[in-house]
Parts: sequence; structure tokens; C-alpha cells
Amino acid sequence: MPRLFSLLCMLLIMLPGAGRAEEIVLGMSTALSGPTAELGQAMRDGVALGLERLNHEGGINGRRLRLIALDDGYEPARTAPNMRRLIEEEKVLAIIGNVGTPTAIASLPLVREHRVLYFAPFTGAGVLRQTPPERYVINYRASYGEEIAAMVRALVEKAGLAPAEIAFFTQRDGYGDAGFAGGLAALRRHGLTDERQILHVRYPRNTLAVENALADILLAERTPRAIIMVGAYAPCAKFIRLAREVGLESLLLNVSFVGGDFLARALGAEIEGVVVTQVVPHPRQRELPLVADFREDIETYVQDMAPSFVALEGYIAIRLLARALAGIDGEPTREGLVEALEALGEFDLGLGRTLYLGPERHQASDQVWPTVLRAGELEPLEEAGIAELVPE
Repeated sequence: MPRLFSLLCMLLIMLPGAGRAEEIVLGMSTALSGPTAELGQAMRDGVALGLERLNHEGGINGRRLRLIALDDGYEPARTAPNMRRLIEEEKVLAIIGNVGTPTAIASLPLVREHRVLYFAPFTGAGVLRQTPPERYVINYRASYGEEIAAMVRALVEKAGLAPAEIAFFTQRDGYGDAGFAGGLAALRRHGLTDERQILHVRYPRNTLAVENALADILLAERTPRAIIMVGAYAPCAKFIRLAREVGLESLLLNVSFVGGDFLARALGAEIEGVVVTQVVPHPRQRELPLVADFREDIETYVQDMAPSFVALEGYIAIRLLARALAGIDGEPTREGLVEALEALGEFDLGLGRTLYLGPERHQASDQVWPTVLRAGELEPLEEAGIAELVPE
């Protein structure tokens, strides 16, 4: 990354309490260190890239935007102090792009207490998707339930698998629990009557301790034909590599939080056929106006920044937020920002699908884009194509 952009990022992150009236200050508590650091860094960089574009164009109604990003290492115990600092000391207008479900759970009490917007977190957990929606939680992305529903639909309806032939490998925390709950709900819709038929193995968060989970699958009475994985990229990559080394041929499917680009890099070119569902288009789809902006801004402002799915999600988040901010007359307030987002209704952000936000709908997108790992790269995949990857 060029030194100038690195310096700008440091300034965005490190300047404490320097907000001025003509600034719009946003906050983020995310994993900038630890085993999931690349996810947090990519979200931060995607948001920062969008801010660079907006500020270059004159900001929002003449106000420049600034991001303060604090490191929580993907540990909930570190998230709450970060959130308190951002909300109470830095007086941020909103929180944007936080990474993770357990950290989101730790954030919610402060979000509710201070009535500050928790916007576009990098998680598809149901705890952030209540009915009716929580006023101060607004999502961009499809839920884990929707991602896993797409997987299950293809596995059962297209490939002809029985629900009991699908197993789950999940992180032992709120993120993994959210994914498994979504999986069970999808399987029930496809005929599952006894949850005890579903093999569910787990590993501890922020570790690579996946061996026991793999052993449980290998020792199971029936080898699953497909395994839905709800984890981070490093432990998932280790599980996949070990599984292939011992001859386990089950189709392995991952939700978007795995960070598909990082998973692909960790696995290399020798492992193929792994599925990752995405909640943003492929970063190569320049025919989509917003993706074209994303790639052009990388070339203009950063040059060597990787155009990853995660960075694109951060970029989409800030572009969506900016759309709402632009419609606010006068100085933006926390309540006014929520109202502006709810007033967007149906709109086109340049993703090839219309989005929608309103008082009763706090999730802008339901779209899931499957991809498959081939020759070290993630390639677009039609949902029906998942069925063709299932071993006999």
C-alpha cells in the first residue's frame, strides 16, 4: 500500500477527539489483530476507500467524513470498551462495519442505551434481524439464514440429498450458533423432523483446534455428503486441508463470513470445489456501476489494495450510508440518520439488484451470490451448480 494512503488510514484511525462541527465522524470496533484480522482490516479499508471518494468529491453537503477504527481482536470483552469510547468520548454519529456476531452481541446494550446507529455490520446473525426490527440496527447484507437456505435448497432440491446427509461444522459461539440455527430452520422446511439426525461439530473461537471436530465426522455412523461450515478462514482452511488429506470427499460449503478471498489464499491452487456464498457481487463484475466505482477508486487512491469481497462490502456500506446522509438538511443527528435510512424505500445503488429500507425493513439486501474455488480463485456459480459438486 502506498505510504500516503497508509498515513491517511493511520490518521483516520488514531486521531482521538479531533472531531469538528464540519466533520461527520463514524466509528468502528473490529478485528485489526488476531486470527480474523484480515476480515476487520478489509472492512476498514473498504469503508476508508469509500470515504476517500466522498471527501474527494467534497464530502456530504460540504462536510468531510472521518472514520475512527479501534481494534477488538474479535473478542467481545474488548468490544464494549471500544464502543463506549467511540459513542461517549469520540461522539461518533454512527457505528459502521463492525465485524462479527459475538462482538455485535457485546455492542447491542450500548447501542440501545445511547440510541446510536449500528450500521452494516459484517455478520448475518439473526440477533441483529429482529421482527419488528430494532430501531438502531440497520443491515446491508443478507442473513446467514438466507445464505444457508440457498445451500440447503440446492443440496436437497437439486442434488437430492436427505437432510440427514448434511452436517455442520461451526464456531463455538454466537456466530456458529446463528449459522446452525439458520441451517436447522432451512432443513425443517425441507422435511427434517428430528434434529438429532443432524451431525453438528464445533471448534473454539480464535483457535485452530479443529482436529476433534474432524474426528467426530470421520467416526460418524454415516459420512455426510455435504458439510456446511460456519467459521473463520484460518480454522476452516485447516479443516478443509486435513479433511482432504484423510480422504473425506464431502462437499464443503462456507458462509460469507469466512472471507472467501482469504480462504482461497490459505488453501492454494491444489484444493478445488469448495463453495463460498457471498452477499456482494464478485469484485470482477465491472459491468455493475458500483463495482466499477470500487475498482476505479482502488486504482486511483490505493493501487495495490486487494479488491476482495470483504472490502467491497465495506465500500458498499459507506456508499449506502452516504446516500442517506445526503438527504439530511442541516447538521446530521443520530436520530435523523436513522430516519433518513428508513426513508430510502426502494433504491438502486448500482449492484444489479434494487435494495429496500423502511421502518419495517432494516436489511437492504436479500441477495446471495454463490462462488466456487477453482485453481486458487473464487469463480461465480449458479445456485443450481452447487448440486453438480456433490460427490456420489
